[in-house]
Amino acid sequence: MGGWNWLKTRAKPDAPADRPALAGLPEHVAIIMDGNGRWASERGLPRVAGHRSGMATIKRIAIAASDLGIRILTMYAFSTENWKRPKDEVDYLMRLPGQFLHQELDELMANNVRVRMMGWKEGLPAHTLAAVEEAVNRTKDNTGMILNFAFNYGGRRELLHGIRRIAELVKDGRISVEDISEDLFSAQLLSGGLPDPDLLIRTSGEQRISNFMLWQIAYAELAFVDVYWPDFTVEHFHRVIGEYQRRQRRFGAV
Repeated sequence: MGGWNWLKTRAKPDAPADRPALAGLPEHVAIIMDGNGRWASERGLPRVAGHRSGMATIKRIAIAASDLGIRILTMYAFSTENWKRPKDEVDYLMRLPGQFLHQELDELMANNVRVRMMGWKEGLPAHTLAAVEEAVNRTKDNTGMILNFAFNYGGRRELLHGIRRIAELVKDGRISVEDISEDLFSAQLLSGGLPDPDLLIRTSGEQRISNFMLWQIAYAELAFVDVYWPDFTVEHFHRVIGEYQRRQRRFGAV
């Protein structure tokens, strides 16, 4: 593994990446953190070792995003489909939020970061839910970068959730069918209140979106980076941000 792939362009993996300019930064960056298990397997390690190493990457990329002035960083940590994985791996993944937040919460507070969770609480172990809720509550008044974890999250389920909420509003007479708009629908989603991602990054070289923020990434720029998540560096992150800044976003216009 090495380098990164921006749509059809490729940069040398050893090319230095300057710190991106402050002008034209994405407001909201979303990341599919892929490749932990393969990173571990290629080293003869159990898959959970990759998830453990991936926690360090979360910290360094969150710091880099905050330092740049990116307002929202959404990280796809656990999908509704990930319950299909082996029980020992799932059990370990359920312990990671507690481990990460226990180690980093004081530093997140010191850096004015606000933690948010986007996903379903049902089915989560009590210790996982307690760790997330503590972080959300302790940081709720912070005004810096929003670190938004998509945990027990699935895009199709979220769309159905939004449709049901709209149907309930119509049924209760609170809105009419004519009132339904894109903005109204967006407000019913788990990301309600946040702007849509400007940039979606996926590590590991896989080029798919894996049921992630299906409505919200309609006009996001996509970057597929050919390194596993534990090996994703601040230099990789800066290079992707720099390429984003060179693109022209037309949103369907000329």
